[in-house]
Amino acid sequence: MNRIFGSSSTKKPKPTLQDAINATDTRVASVEVKIRKLDGELLRYKEQMSKLRSGPGKNAIQQRALRVLQQKKLYEGQLNQLQQQTFNMESAALTTDNLRNTMATVDAMKLANKEMRKQYGKIDIDKIENMHYDMEELLEQANEIQESLGRSYAVPDEIDEADLEAELDALQFEEEEEGPSYLADLNKVPDFLDDTPVETSEPTTKEAVKTT
Repeated sequence: MNRIFGSSSTKKPKPTLQDAINATDTRVASVEVKIRKLDGELLRYKEQMSKLRSGPGKNAIQQRALRVLQQKKLYEGQLNQLQQQTFNMESAALTTDNLRNTMATVDAMKLANKEMRKQYGKIDIDKIENMHYDMEELLEQANEIQESLGRSYAVPDEIDEADLEAELDALQFEEEEEGPSYLADLNKVPDFLDDTPVETSEPTTKEAVKTT
C-alpha cells in the first residue's frame, strides 16, 4: 500500500510550547494592527460627523462608525483572549523550565553522592587512626632522642644552691685577704736577675747661701 499511495519517510516534529507561544504572539500582533486601523477609521468618521449637520448624511456616517466600533470590540475581545493564552503558555513554559532545572540539580546531586561514596569507600578509618598513633610514637621517640643528645656529662644532676652560695662567699673572702694579684706581681723579683738589687742613695748637693 505504501508503494502505491506513497508515504512520507519523515514525520514533521510536533510543535513545542515555545512554538505555540510564538504563533500566538504573531496573531496578537496582527489583531493589534487591525485595531489600530479601526481606530483610524473611527477618528475619520468622528471628524466628518463634527462637520455635518443632523440629517441623512450624518446618520449614514454614524451607522458606519457604529459598525467599525462593533468590529473593534470583537477584535479587542479576541486580543484579550490571545494575550491570556500567551500568559498561560509562558507560565507553563516557566514551570517546565524550573522543573527541568530541578531534575538536573537532583541528577547532579545523585552523581556527586555516588562519587563521594565511591571515594570514601577507598578510605579505611582504622588505617588512618593507626597512622595517627604511629606519628605520635615517632614524635615521642624523636623528643627522647633530642633529650638524650642534649644531656650534659660529668655534671651532677642535682646541685644544692646553698652549697654554691657558700663556695662563692669563700672565694670572695680569699680575694679580700690576699689583695689584688697585680700588686703582688710588682714586688716579685724578675726571674732573669741572679742577685737582689741594692738600693743606692744619690749624694745631696748643698747650695751656698750668701749672706748679705
